[in-house]
This record gives sequence, structure tokens and C-alpha cells, in this order.
Amino acid sequence: MRILFITDPLDTFKTYKDSTYAMMVEAVERGHELFACLQSQLSLSAHQVEAVVRPLQLTGDAHDWYRAGEPGLQPLTGFDAVVMRKDPPFDMEYVTSTWLLELAESQGANVFNKPQAIRDHSEKLAIARYPEYITPTLVTRDADRIRAFHAEHRDVILKPLDGMGGMGIFRVGAEGLNLGAIIETLGENGARTLMVQRYIPEIKDGDKRILLIGGVPVPYSLARIPKDGEVRGNLAAGGTGRAQELSARDREIAEALAPGLWEQGLLLVGLDVIGDYLTEVNVTSPTCFQEITQQTGFQVAAMFIDALEHAVQARSR
Repeated sequence: MRILFITDPLDTFKTYKDSTYAMMVEAVERGHELFACLQSQLSLSAHQVEAVVRPLQLTGDAHDWYRAGEPGLQPLTGFDAVVMRKDPPFDMEYVTSTWLLELAESQGANVFNKPQAIRDHSEKLAIARYPEYITPTLVTRDADRIRAFHAEHRDVILKPLDGMGGMGIFRVGAEGLNLGAIIETLGENGARTLMVQRYIPEIKDGDKRILLIGGVPVPYSLARIPKDGEVRGNLAAGGTGRAQELSARDREIAEALAPGLWEQGLLLVGLDVIGDYLTEVNVTSPTCFQEITQQTGFQVAAMFIDALEHAVQARSR
């Protein structure tokens, strides 16, 4: 297959942990051709969605890891698969990219994850579709309602709806220290909607990333353990990753959500679970492939490329 990856700049990849890099390595080992472009290189011209792409060769060197050929303008329909792996922020440029990719789909391109599903799935708000699996949650701009929620639950987490990597997450305990200042700052004095949740003390055991690939859960999660003094387990916030088998509750949540998410065209999903509670449904560019593989031997990237190959074959029938 000819596979186009839409990514962040290649020079920013940390190959020892990057999931997109793991996908690329597995694809090359199977004889697939790699191409890459940036989100900014997508365009529409003469009714055709196209991109400035470069062929990619992997060197096997962890640092000087690729050789890119000459850039050229190509229609997205010229690839067997287009894999959207641009990291958030999910801003209007990201939304515009989903519109272009959706148009490319209508022209015959195979895009993963499905652009409409990415656009329609707020990674924070999507949990509200599964109320039986979430901790008490409030989404509002109203400062008085946030204060009332805190008075009821005593220990809460506040976060913006568009953050990533643990950015902008605050815990407020029973004493309510700085609650007003946090509401004002995070909510920009009522201009931004916030999510407030009852604190889940099991965060000490890790914020578990559960991967769903082609509607099937990976049998291991990566529990991201917060460093001392933190409530955020995100690896980007200094957390430590520990791979572990799915618990009975993890599997219950994963198996309940997987079929519906797959039916929406989401080939790869990253569920975040703390204790027994679902906290996020990540669909933009879920990670943790390499950490799970390195610690357990389970070949996550192979499972992903298997699913990608099967999905492309199914669409070509």
C-alpha cells in the first residue's frame, strides 16, 4: 500500500516513544510505501483535495531516522490509506482539515480516523455518552454552579475542554483554596466552558490509557503514574508509564465502547480510565504504542497495521 501520514514536523519526533514512528516502522517491514505531509500542506484546487507530500524512507537510526524525497503535489485519492496523526490543539485549523479530509473521502480517499468522527467527538465531552462509566461531572460556564458542585463533592478536578497533555488541570480540595481564582482564570471570566469532576483518588495508581484498534481492545493498558505532588498522570506532565493487563472493569468499559466507536469509523481510539471511571475518549492521535510493546512484548503497531490493511481491503470490495 501507499500510505500517507499527516503528522507534526518529522524533526520533532521522539522515535523512542512516538506511536506514529512505530506505525511507520511496521508498515515498512511489510513492504508498504510511506509518504508524509503536514496539516498545513492540505489544499483544495479544481475540486480536488490534494497535499504537498514527500516520500519517506526510514534509516533505522534513532536520531537521524528518515530520508525525505522531493516534495510533490498529489491528490489524496492517489494513496491507499491516509492516516491523520496531527496532534492537537483541536483548533479551527484542525476542524478545517477534517472538512478537507471529509471531502477527500467523498472523492474516494480512505482516511483514518474518519474525519467526521474526529470532528464530532470532543475528547473530553464524549464521555457524557456513557454516563454509567463516569464520575459525577459538570460542564458549564456558570461560576456559581461550579461552586455548588464543589460544595457537594468537596474534592474536585477542573479542566478546560480543549487541553491536552494534562495542561490546565487543577485539583481543589475541601478547603476550596483558590477555587474562585481558578474558575476566573481557566474560564476567562465566563467566556470558556469548563469541565468539573469529582476527584478520583485512584489516580495514585495511574491514569490508564486503553487502546482500541479496529473495534478490539489491546489486552494491556499503560497506567501513567503521577510524579510526587502531581494529580496529572500524563507522560507530558512527568508521569511514569507502567504497562499492565486490563482489569475486569477496564475490559468492561473497553468492550462496551469499542463496537460503536469502530462503527463510526474510528480505527484507533485511546480511552483514559482512572480507577473504575472513564475520563476521556481520545480520537485525534492516541499514543502509548511503544511503551506497551517495550514492557509486555505485545506488538501494538502490528495490530494497528493489520487493522489498517483489513479496513482498506474492506473498502475496496
